[in-house]
Amino acid sequence: MKDFMQYKSYYGSVHFDAEELIFHGKIEFIRAHASYEATTARSLRKAFEEAVDDYINLCHQQDVKPEKPFKGSLNVRLGPDLHKRIAIAAAHKHISINKYIADTLDKATD
Repeated sequence: MKDFMQYKSYYGSVHFDAEELIFHGKIEFIRAHASYEATTARSLRKAFEEAVDDYINLCHQQDVKPEKPFKGSLNVRLGPDLHKRIAIAAAHKHISINKYIADTLDKATD
């Protein structure tokens, strides 16, 4: 993934501020806010990994389960007409709406 780093199943964004001459980012795809910055690309990678470790350690200290990105469930607002069309299409294939949507998205993201 371009502009992302991965560490321990967490993803971090990569941005560059040309005025301040710093790299910065945050742990993406979780609700908690954990950001990091550095002056070089290598040190940004290290800062990201430290931010992930700090986040996990803080959660353990507070006896809170760390959020995991991509839990496998997704709430999507479709609108009544699209909902109806998807339900009918799924019924014609004798599969659930959930399976129909998952199959369709899987094909679209190959």
